[in-house]
Amino acid sequence: MIALPGRSIGWNRDKESGVGDTDRAARIAADPRYGALLQRRGRFTLGLTAVMLVAYFGFILLVAFDKALLARPIRSGGVTSLGIVLGFALILLAIALTGIYVRRANRDFDAAVAALVRDHRA
Repeated sequence: MIALPGRSIGWNRDKESGVGDTDRAARIAADPRYGALLQRRGRFTLGLTAVMLVAYFGFILLVAFDKALLARPIRSGGVTSLGIVLGFALILLAIALTGIYVRRANRDFDAAVAALVRDHRA
């Protein structure tokens, strides 16, 4: 079974054409536009993943090797440390990257998959 975003293609038959979804899925998978879509989406998600991993492991390395920096208050006499601010920023980064992916998926990837499915209706 091939899962396309927003739709699972299984053993069902199209009521109009009688063609099985597995046949359609095989045709879609063989389409060069689908391969290009997978490559574009893969590069995009790899980039977002790299940004998140660098930020996360950078934070973890700071925790491991420079606790004094993270323990420093963000302003003189304050009680909130730089570590709290950076940790919160890491959470916000994860939320922002998720939003960026969802926006791109809704705008580009889902439309491309819908066009492929539409073009391969028998």
